[in-house]
Amino acid sequence: MASRITKFSKTIVPMMDRVLVQRIKPQQKTASGIYIPEKAQEALNEGHVIAVGKGLVTQDGKLIPSELKEGDKVLLPPYGGSAVKVDNEELILFRESEILAKIQ
Repeated sequence: MASRITKFSKTIVPMMDRVLVQRIKPQQKTASGIYIPEKAQEALNEGHVIAVGKGLVTQDGKLIPSELKEGDKVLLPPYGGSAVKVDNEELILFRESEILAKIQ
C-alpha cells in the first residue's frame, strides 16, 4: 500500500482542506471460497487516505491544519466527493468536513 500512496500522491495534490481517498474494495469471495457477484457485493464506506491538503484557511487568514494524514483509514459518507481516475484506479476527493470518522 505504501507504494500506491507514493504513486498517487505524486500525481494529485489536494488543495486546501481536500482529502484524496481510495475506497476499500469489497470482499470478492466468502470464507468458504464462493465468489460473490459484483451486483451482490456491498459497497464499503471505508477508505484509505492517499493524500491530504494543507488545511482550511479561516477568514482571518489562519491555517487550521488537517487532522488526517496519509495512510489513515476513514469512514466515508455513502454519497458525495468528486471521483477521479488515475491509472485505472478510482479515487475520490472529499472535503475534510465530509469525512465521517477516522478508524483506529
